[in-house]
Amino acid sequence: MKLKDYSLLIIIIITAFTLNGQQKVSGIIKNKATQQPINNVEIYDKISGLLAKTNATGYYEFTTKKEKLKLVFFSYEFQIIEVEIIVEADVVLYQQLEAIGEELTAVEITARKDKVFELSRLSDVEETAIYAGKKTEVVLVEQSMANLATNNARQIYSQVAGLNIYQNDDAGLQLNIGGRGLDPNRTANFNTRQNGYDISADVLGYPESYYSPATEGLKQIQVIRGAASLQYGTQFGGLINFVMKEPNPNKPIELVTRNTLGSFGLYTNFTSLSGTKGKWSYYTFFNYKKGDGFRSNSEFESKNVYAHIGYQFNDNTALTGEVTYLNYLAQQAGGLTDDMFNDDPYQSNRARNWFEVDWLLYNLKFSHQFSENTNFTFNFFGLNASRDALGFRTNRVDQLDPGEERDLIKGDFNNYGFETRILSKYQVFNKNATFLIGSKFYNANNSQQQGPGSDGVEADFNIRTDEFPNYSDQSQFDFPNLNVAVFGENIFYLNDKFSVTPGFRFEYIKTESDGFYKRINTDAAGNVIFEETVEDNRDFERNFVLLGLGLSYKPSTSLEAYGNISQNYRSVTFSDINIINPAFAINPNITDEEGFTIDLGLRGNFKSIVSYDVGAFALFYNRRIGFVQKGLDDGRVVSERGNIGDAVMYGVESLFDFNLKKIFKMNNDFSLNYFVNTSVIKSEYTNSDQVGIEGNEVEFVPDLNLKTGLRFGYKNLMANMQYTYLGSQFTDATNSIDSNLSGVIGEIPEYDILDLSLSYAYKIFKLETGVNNLLDNAYFTRRATGYPGPGIIPSAPRNWYVTLEVKL
Repeated sequence: MKLKDYSLLIIIIITAFTLNGQQKVSGIIKNKATQQPINNVEIYDKISGLLAKTNATGYYEFTTKKEKLKLVFFSYEFQIIEVEIIVEADVVLYQQLEAIGEELTAVEITARKDKVFELSRLSDVEETAIYAGKKTEVVLVEQSMANLATNNARQIYSQVAGLNIYQNDDAGLQLNIGGRGLDPNRTANFNTRQNGYDISADVLGYPESYYSPATEGLKQIQVIRGAASLQYGTQFGGLINFVMKEPNPNKPIELVTRNTLGSFGLYTNFTSLSGTKGKWSYYTFFNYKKGDGFRSNSEFESKNVYAHIGYQFNDNTALTGEVTYLNYLAQQAGGLTDDMFNDDPYQSNRARNWFEVDWLLYNLKFSHQFSENTNFTFNFFGLNASRDALGFRTNRVDQLDPGEERDLIKGDFNNYGFETRILSKYQVFNKNATFLIGSKFYNANNSQQQGPGSDGVEADFNIRTDEFPNYSDQSQFDFPNLNVAVFGENIFYLNDKFSVTPGFRFEYIKTESDGFYKRINTDAAGNVIFEETVEDNRDFERNFVLLGLGLSYKPSTSLEAYGNISQNYRSVTFSDINIINPAFAINPNITDEEGFTIDLGLRGNFKSIVSYDVGAFALFYNRRIGFVQKGLDDGRVVSERGNIGDAVMYGVESLFDFNLKKIFKMNNDFSLNYFVNTSVIKSEYTNSDQVGIEGNEVEFVPDLNLKTGLRFGYKNLMANMQYTYLGSQFTDATNSIDSNLSGVIGEIPEYDILDLSLSYAYKIFKLETGVNNLLDNAYFTRRATGYPGPGIIPSAPRNWYVTLEVKL
């Protein structure tokens, strides 16, 4: 379909902006003691739910057609106020909230949350984004009992349904999550953002996330699936947006420091400063990590700095700037074959493999409220980064390192872009409506070089072509990419209960590849017997329109039925076509993937006793890229990466969270919750030109994904027990159970893990501790195709941690 087919609808919607709005309720909320504005106070209608949130100046506003409202003003650090108002004309309502005091316990905070409404879903509209009719899940990090110091993903995302997580490092340096049959490797099938802007290496050409924000500095993690492609890109997975903590609006300076000790020489420090003075606000932290790793040859050191500064010009206009810098160096213990894993899952025969990441992100955001119904945001963002991988890399991972020159792959990423959004609320045919239009420009100039590294043991990331001119696999490429997108959505409220949200995204993509690769063969004496240099220059332009539709029906404040359908698209990445890898070959005809996603579900809560989200989904994936085992004429069998065929993944995802405290009628000294998060998925290749593929199961699809846990609290003491189980899954389209020589192909067996965590708060101190993998199960979640392998990458054995937090 073409964009012009929808021009008439867009014109009608824009014209509707001129229609009259409803009565406006607005005001400013301040701290009664200090008279400073309070940010993020939530204003609720006791009947219909969340209406608005205050900004950094304490200002809020919303429109309503009701003549009478009972409002609730809620903030965790202040007393709750309820006010009943009559709305016959525009109302200006100022409020002052009283601080609770530092003696508030963790259990009391949870109890206060229970008194209001469900807080783990996104509203229909948030600033200049629309989430109506979408499957949204929000991880409230500040309430998590997870091991935040090491970004323990299986604990942090325990209540996000259906996620498949690689668990192969004990510091959380990288995030590897997928789901619904999508490869978890470096979260490449999600659009990953921080405070709304891109953070991956290259959104189109190399969408891998080598940087993962320090969880101790996060306020929440937003996971949006299904129709998220319309506002945030073309990807199948959806969006993961890391929302950083905000400046403390009530103090000029607040200091938080957290120190963690753990198994295998783990030490981390997280220190943050935050505050607000007049129109200026800031939040900054430094995060340091080091450790020996749970395998030999797996030491690491990481330094991460984040700084946010904001200036509030007036009630309607604000400017913020952010800078993030990460540098880490990690030794790679290498991969294992199945026999090696069964013999000793924590062994290593690689002592010279290293990996380094240098990541600099920056963002400038301007937000302005043109009127009571129209908001505007502009984000300018950029990335200057590199990742270097060095080591002995052979497809026979049980082979001992001969100590010769190592393989070195260097990547440099330089990109910038901007995203503009305008959102307006209006009425059409006397019904509420909300319109969003936005555009994105993205320009990337990336490069990659592959060649010989040194024959030493140290982390030397310099190409040594002069020293080793006969190195067999050499390449050098530039990858300029250009992406221009226009997107729009509109919520039509057909009545107070039912809304329809159509949307579109127009994409123009131009990807280029300019470079060469060289092949050199030598005889046993090291003499060159064959040398070839191949120029490989490509220029690929395409443009297309993605369409989507979301539906939402809310018969009451405690129940919502939702559904959406959205088209998806994934470009072939330059790592798909230009990396020479001894573990597998690349099909020269590899091309882009496309498809669509459908979600249907029910969510809500029942009398504050149980919160739930139950949904069914289907993902239709055309020209899916994956691995097949192919026999050659000389009798050898190789793994080939290419377009396997068309596939479908479908299943049921559910989350139930039971408030046992209310069931057992316990007082507010106690809290007791039990949750069960279940995903049951089926998959099948429905069509393939490859022999023996049609009818097979799809890779990375465990038939059962279960996470369940019990959380108990008494006053300032909290305890949490979590159990995780994943069924077995295939790693290639031929559904191989037995592994190959490289360990890349084969089944990932079922596994289960039990985690225990505790915390205790006293005045300005908080002590956290826990034991992960309490039963000390030996398991793995990943067969790496390249670094940090190739081969099986084992997961951590039983390990402990202790964290002390001081807040001043």
